[in-house]
Amino acid sequence: MNAMLRLVGWLLAVALVALPVVAVLNGWVGAGHWPLTRLRATGQFERVDAALLRQTLVPYAQRGFFAVRLEDAQAAVAKLPWVETAEVRKRWPDVLEVRVVEHRPFARWGEDRLLSEHGRLFPAQGIEVPPGLPQFAGPESGITEVVALYNESRALFAPIGMDVQTVELDPRGSWTIGLGNGAQVVVGRNEARARLARFVRLLPQLLTQQAQVLARADLRYTNGFALSWTPFAAPGAASQQVQGKS
Repeated sequence: MNAMLRLVGWLLAVALVALPVVAVLNGWVGAGHWPLTRLRATGQFERVDAALLRQTLVPYAQRGFFAVRLEDAQAAVAKLPWVETAEVRKRWPDVLEVRVVEHRPFARWGEDRLLSEHGRLFPAQGIEVPPGLPQFAGPESGITEVVALYNESRALFAPIGMDVQTVELDPRGSWTIGLGNGAQVVVGRNEARARLARFVRLLPQLLTQQAQVLARADLRYTNGFALSWTPFAAPGAASQQVQGKS
């Protein structure tokens, strides 16, 4: 009996010590005390709205040092436009610190999204999209492939003074590239890089032989490609079909 009383007394003593600590840590006690009165933002960002960032964090900071829910605050910041990642911490005695990594747009993706330099897609609605971005399209699972072909095709066309503006991978795995002069290059599914390299190698010679503008190139041929040309003087005129053999 004495042993049982000692055990009960010991448990009560532990509870009396532990409960206040648990209460403080969970915000049951002191939720209105030790307010977080200072906001510290770190990280290099240009497009994240500082006022909106502060407005988002104030409701969480008002709960106090021990009651603030950092996970909820962090999730709220991560939903703001241009925010790629966010990390929220508290610093004793009154600082709420947020570290923001901003999306760096690399390309447009589809009709309403952007692709960041880190390969992440994010919505384009409600933000000012930087001009001059290339246009990509394709399934999300093909992001790495699209970026790789864009970089490789740019390297191929640059020496002949042409720029790549669009890259599209359709659901069947077929590639289409758009050049800066408006020409469309249909590459197809198989041996895309080999076909592009052969086309670029012959293109300067083909351009010197034509007093016209290249409108479309279809590379889906085993031993050549089909070219469509538009006259300089009449851009709206019907194009002509010619064959270029490798």
